[in-house]
Amino acid sequence: MNSVVDFDTALTILENKARRLILEMLVREPHYPLQLSKHLEISQQAVMKHLRVLEEAGFVQSEQVRSDKGGPPKKIFSVKQSFSLRLDLGPDLFRSDHRTLPAGGPVRLSSRLPDSAIPVAEKIGGRRKISVAEAMDLVGQLNETLEALDAQRDALIALHQQVMSRVSSTVDKNFLQYEERNLVHTLLERPRRPVDLDAWSETLRLEVPRAEAIITEVRERMMYEIADADRTVIIAGKKSQLPWWAVLGSDD
Repeated sequence: MNSVVDFDTALTILENKARRLILEMLVREPHYPLQLSKHLEISQQAVMKHLRVLEEAGFVQSEQVRSDKGGPPKKIFSVKQSFSLRLDLGPDLFRSDHRTLPAGGPVRLSSRLPDSAIPVAEKIGGRRKISVAEAMDLVGQLNETLEALDAQRDALIALHQQVMSRVSSTVDKNFLQYEERNLVHTLLERPRRPVDLDAWSETLRLEVPRAEAIITEVRERMMYEIADADRTVIIAGKKSQLPWWAVLGSDD
């Protein structure tokens, strides 16, 4: 069973417009290659080539279906993976994310839904089929909720960008070496998640002693910033709950 592809692979596959159109059709219902060829007005050979790429990546799956006319079985294709790709780009902003959509039925999803979407989950819970008219109403409600959440997310991303634009000058002023600034920006990208410092040093092709010296220097300057801002002296024992980055380069 294929796992969900990574962000770069997904972008590489989806940059092709024909593949996106094929997926858009397969989302609605399974299709035979000949059907896709006719609707998209591209050769069946080209369709099969795109389907092979999508199937090898785990985007789609196929099964053999018997012919009603007694001929050989035919392959029919359907979408397999469920995920969301996000990319935010701008001055002082680059965020990319590849998220697998949560599994489970309406009841299981309810605990993760906003209040406005819970009535929809309650209406379809335990039901296998609903009418087209009811689905249009429910999908309309969900689309409104998604648009509202997207608007909130846009505002949060813009605020995130404003924070980063204001700290950029501080980074440039306080950290004169490129490697130091690179480490600080790496820390700022995921401030509450420990960074793989070995991977960071390998990316910049730094020798271990040099990497350790940079890590220690960055840690000390950041601790100084905290102390200077609060007009306090930071003294902590070995078991103190300091931020994870505060012990970078520390032997204790």
